[in-house]
Amino acid sequence: MAKADFYETLGVSRTADEKELKSAFRKMAMKYHPDKNPGDASAEQTFKDVNAAYETLKDPQKRAAYDRFGHAAFEQGGMGGGAGGFGAGGFSDIFEDIFGEMMGGGRQRRSAGGRERGADLRYNMEISLEEAYSGKAAQIRVPTSITCDVCTGSGAKPGTSPKTCATCQGSGRVRAAQGFFSIERTCPTCHGRGQTISDPCGKCHGQGRTTEERSLSVNIPEGIEDGTRIRLSGEGEAGLRGGPSGDLYIFLSVKPHEFFQRDGADLYCAVPISMTTAALGGTFDVGTLDGSKSRVSVPEGTQAGRQFRLKGKGMPVLRSSQVGDLYIQIQIETPQKLTKRQRELLREFEEISSQDNNPESSGFFARMKEFFDG
Repeated sequence: MAKADFYETLGVSRTADEKELKSAFRKMAMKYHPDKNPGDASAEQTFKDVNAAYETLKDPQKRAAYDRFGHAAFEQGGMGGGAGGFGAGGFSDIFEDIFGEMMGGGRQRRSAGGRERGADLRYNMEISLEEAYSGKAAQIRVPTSITCDVCTGSGAKPGTSPKTCATCQGSGRVRAAQGFFSIERTCPTCHGRGQTISDPCGKCHGQGRTTEERSLSVNIPEGIEDGTRIRLSGEGEAGLRGGPSGDLYIFLSVKPHEFFQRDGADLYCAVPISMTTAALGGTFDVGTLDGSKSRVSVPEGTQAGRQFRLKGKGMPVLRSSQVGDLYIQIQIETPQKLTKRQRELLREFEEISSQDNNPESSGFFARMKEFFDG
């Protein structure tokens, strides 16, 4: 049985870049993950195929071989291990990157010298539709941990330095023999850091970081959508004892607008017009997000629900020169609080009206009568 093309499996073109590949893989992996499709053998197989495709195409060398020779490049030892398999750490690395990167959900990385990576932080930001349309440069203040300026992150008092842990000899792990077995656990003295501080910094108390509110500049691109996540690399919590900082994730939400509803790059605006304007025709002006006004001409006999398209008056498409459209949805308002004369005129109009004036209602009730009579 012929194997499916890796590009078709991920639903991308052969010219897709690394970002497109990763985005397609995220969507497919989440859709067909076994936890979301318990007992579904087809979904499980698709999940495996998606993993195999991404594992090959994300590697430039493997992708080049696949583009040239197809699946044959990985058969009979072609690439040593095959595209469908996962090398050491391959599968776990992919899923840690996708499902474990947020909010400290991934594994805590600890380097030599007890330097732990700082936690990722989340910041919720609400913007207006106008700001989403034009983009903006925003200043935010985030309470976070930063590297201690006294000990420069070492955690030790200036003039001193951390010492190698005497218990674990710097490995951060100790072993204990129990009969025929040897059990390894975190060093109880240095708590896995491999170093101890006998004279801690007076400001950070040996942590190598202090808490402070930071001011950051965030660039909101035009066309940003509700729910978009912006990542600021290295702007999260500072790591312990000089460890690398985590990342800051900004989650954007767009406030509901008084007049416009958004659907992707298109905008919709419901406009009520009078019954006489709908019957006789007319014009009205509608404001747009670019600050201009557009005139809409309503033809005679316009019905409720009719849409008028204003090309290029919608939202800009993120990182693109394209712009969506604005759709005007007509709502016909029934007159209220009529005067005596107005009622007389409406009754007179009703008396002289024919089926041609109201073809839809006349046709509907005629078909309804036939249905019940039949």
